[in-house]
Amino acid sequence: MDAGDRPARLAVGVLGAGRVGSVLGAALVTAGHRVVAASGVSDASQRRAAERLGVSPVTPDEVVRASELVLLTVPDDILPGLVSGLAATGVDLRGKLLAHTSGAYGLSVLEPAAQAGALPLALHPVMTFTGRDDDQRRLVGCSFGVTAPPTLRPVAEALVIEMSGEPVWIDDADRALYHAALAGAANHMVTLIAESQELLGRIGVEHPGRMLGPLLGAALDNVLRLGIAGLTGPVVRGDAGTVRKHVDALILAAPEAADAYIALARLTADRALAAGLLKPEAAERLLDALGGNIWT
Repeated sequence: MDAGDRPARLAVGVLGAGRVGSVLGAALVTAGHRVVAASGVSDASQRRAAERLGVSPVTPDEVVRASELVLLTVPDDILPGLVSGLAATGVDLRGKLLAHTSGAYGLSVLEPAAQAGALPLALHPVMTFTGRDDDQRRLVGCSFGVTAPPTLRPVAEALVIEMSGEPVWIDDADRALYHAALAGAANHMVTLIAESQELLGRIGVEHPGRMLGPLLGAALDNVLRLGIAGLTGPVVRGDAGTVRKHVDALILAAPEAADAYIALARLTADRALAAGLLKPEAAERLLDALGGNIWT
């Protein structure tokens, strides 16, 4: 980025100095901005404010008063109340950049503050943070879902680039679907893999992660490069007998996992059929093995 494209050096405040807020605040410091204030409820957040951001925790309204850019890095369920509360306190929001990091919310959640003169931004890092010291390195090349009023789009994208991320524009109306896609992939993947590890452990596999690692690595590489064309396994082969054996085994060993397997196998068959990877007659046999036809 050319020097002329960089936003002015800003006084940054962090409301919620947890895993995300402390990482983004530290990244902005690395880019030359200054973290001047932070708030945090938990002991861990207060410790991160001191250790990562070099500030002592203060109240939310004090953070806003001291800052030109305020990062709202709190859980989704807390965000609406926090914004409304700030607007209701009468703290001066005029001309202040207010950036939340929620994937599910767009700009409407910031409307009470915008009506009071704040400049709203939605900057969602597409990354999982653990609270460890290597979290900031995860920002390098990380996509951010960016939503902002048109006049603020250059500022929002410049801030993301300064944090070593890659801005990806998401229309405000698409935020919920955007976040559902991300959560469905990342969160459900963790659940599925943990379930597979547990099932393998039950039958005596000593290191389930070691067994699954190469397989899952190859499957992830395939889908990221090829999309649904990278699909392998009994569903895309039309092996209805094998799929039925899977279901029967899961019903006995883990009934809740059987329900998930059936739902995902149906979705997989649906996608494979639509892509021309699975013949209709094979799909019918699969769906019979899974408990019935879902197509009309």
